[in-house]
This record gives sequence, structure tokens and C-alpha cells, in this order.
Amino acid sequence: MERYTVDQAAGLLGLHVKTVRNYVRDGRLPAVRVGKRYLIAKEDLAAFTGLPVDPPAVPRRAEVSSIVQIDGIGRNEMDRISIMVTGALASGPHGLRVEFVYDEERAHLKIIVLGGLEASAQVLRIVDALVRD
Repeated sequence: MERYTVDQAAGLLGLHVKTVRNYVRDGRLPAVRVGKRYLIAKEDLAAFTGLPVDPPAVPRRAEVSSIVQIDGIGRNEMDRISIMVTGALASGPHGLRVEFVYDEERAHLKIIVLGGLEASAQVLRIVDALVRD
């Protein structure tokens, strides 16, 4: 049996916690006291409101974090890749973060991509195409 605390019930109903607590104390909303807290059965909360009580749906979202390391790359090539990727992002997906970290002594570039799956995949495809040239 699913139960809610007074705080959770107040959040579901859009009421102040004190209001829900008063309903419980007045006997208008059945609840069980456990220690210093009241627990309200989901069915009792539904009966009290006359509506089914379900927590608001949390939208499903997936994100990716990727690090691409390219070794043996000179400064000019690094500039070309970073400019091309940044230019492609200017008109493309929003909510995507791409950072470039270049180590000239080691001649390697790290590209850090953070964001949604499809937008990140697009950036990775662009990087792949640029590295193959």
C-alpha cells in the first residue's frame, strides 16, 4: 500500500502543509500516525479529493558526456577542427556544450561534448568527418 507524508500530500494537492495537517487532525483526511509523522494512504487521498492521485510525471531525458581525444594534431589542424565544429553548432542544437582542450607539447586535442543524445551524435559525426580528411 502506497502512503504519503503530509508534505508529499500537500505537494500533490497544491495545498499548504498546515492545511493538510489540519484536515488529518480534524479527521476529514484519514491518516496513520507513525512516530511524529502522519502517513496518508493513496486510496484515502484519492477518496478525499475525488480524483485519482498520482505524482506528476517526470519527463524522461537522456544526456551524454563524451571526450574525444585526437593525438598527433598540430595547432593549425586543431584550429580548423574547433572552428568547423563551433560553426556547425551556431545554427544547430541548443543545450549542447562543447569544449576544446589542446596540449601543444603533446600535440593532442580533447573535445568534451555534453548534451542530448542526438545533438552529441551530430557533433561526433562532424568531428569524425574532419579527422578523416
